[in-house]
Amino acid sequence: MAGQKKINKNYMDNIPKRSDQRPWRMREDGVAEIDVENKGFYHFIAQKFFGKPRVSHIALDAHGSVVWQSIDGKNSVHDIVRIMEQKFPGEKSRMLDRVVTYIAMLQRNEFITMEVKK
Repeated sequence: MAGQKKINKNYMDNIPKRSDQRPWRMREDGVAEIDVENKGFYHFIAQKFFGKPRVSHIALDAHGSVVWQSIDGKNSVHDIVRIMEQKFPGEKSRMLDRVVTYIAMLQRNEFITMEVKK
């Protein structure tokens, strides 16, 4: 496992929760789609003069859609890694890094919050 990051065990017990500020839906093709409202002065200018949308619809890939569905306020990061390993067994060796990185990106962009287990 050379080159693999060490993940804090306590982090794996944390429970991600979807933000109430991010409406989303599952499309018929099984893809999760999250709505992001484009707010602020620069977005206003882009909407007014360049016809940019007020709301962007972010379609997740197959992996992201499974992670997003697994974030139910009950599953821990560890649980989500296991779900992903079952869903994508050929990628099991890379799944821990992939899920942790993806969850960190969702948190950084305020799509989720993290309930820290003590």
